[in-house]
Amino acid sequence: MQRLHARYPFLEAARETVATEAVDLATIVEREDEVVDRARQRVITAIEDGETGEPHRDTRVELLSYPVARVLVSMVDERVLVRRYARAEAETAFERFAADRERTTELKSVESTGIDLEELLAEFDLTDAIRSDPDGGYLVDVGAYLPLAADLWGDEWRLVNRPLRRGNVPVGETELLELVREAIRDRIEDGLPFEVPESIAGALSSDVEEIRAVLADLDLTREIDTVVPDLFPPCMKALLDDVQKGEHLPHHSRFAITAFLASIGMETDEIVDLYRVNSSFGEEMTRYQTDHIRGETSPTEYSPPSCATMQSYGDCVNKDDLCERIPHPMAYYEQRIDDADDDELEDWRESTAGETESAGD
Repeated sequence: MQRLHARYPFLEAARETVATEAVDLATIVEREDEVVDRARQRVITAIEDGETGEPHRDTRVELLSYPVARVLVSMVDERVLVRRYARAEAETAFERFAADRERTTELKSVESTGIDLEELLAEFDLTDAIRSDPDGGYLVDVGAYLPLAADLWGDEWRLVNRPLRRGNVPVGETELLELVREAIRDRIEDGLPFEVPESIAGALSSDVEEIRAVLADLDLTREIDTVVPDLFPPCMKALLDDVQKGEHLPHHSRFAITAFLASIGMETDEIVDLYRVNSSFGEEMTRYQTDHIRGETSPTEYSPPSCATMQSYGDCVNKDDLCERIPHPMAYYEQRIDDADDDELEDWRESTAGETESAGD
């Protein structure tokens, strides 16, 4: 059971498991370096990659690292970190659950680390609000749908754009898992940050400073001041090519490329200009959606989807060797930037600037 709780630490039963540990949190942070190291990794990887990193081989260490990570996030006390951390934990849970769904034959084992959909829905009191649709997929009670979909980007999540059947909203399986992911994110974010006792805070001061340094290096928003399309991950190259051809992109694809371009430093005006070639271009809506993703007109600054999410929507294309080792499009781009030498980057910058000037003549 501890393995299950280490894999899904947001479960109420996982909290109870942690509470039964023979030592208190203050003792753990003072004496158990592996737990603190893994907790720090959870937070830093959440900032950098939008997920929580490889789980520790020791399930006890993995389980205890979750409450310690929440302590670290609370001590840093930056709203952007709270959002990113909660989304990363939820994204990791989403990916793990999707993987568990594919390993149905293993889930019958007593040692299984999986959880089924019914158990997950029960965890968030959604059993009565969600049921199978005889026509395929699921039906979500509108009262449950609205709060879960509130922070999901894309017009397809707006109730006005969904069919409504006797107070229920039909959704596909992937959409249902996304709604559950939002329930997970809400739970993880709930109560953060909190007051940390000095008996715990003192032992974690150096870890907090390291996390603050990562935030400072990333300017809190993971922006990169170099826009080099030649170094984009294959998925984003393909989406940008579609945009430049004036092709219509589905909402999830449009969100992915817009969030990516915003995250690497492109301004709203520059992103809006890219979409002008589309025959259905509407400047007001495009600008609104871009500002919404950037957090200018919404409480959330959205990061690009992870590789797993890109795959689930069919946007992961033309994978190369680096893709096999990278969990997130931003991590891919940052690696390519790091690998390029200064002269190459300068050449690309000048080339991009020249193309921009020519376009404006």
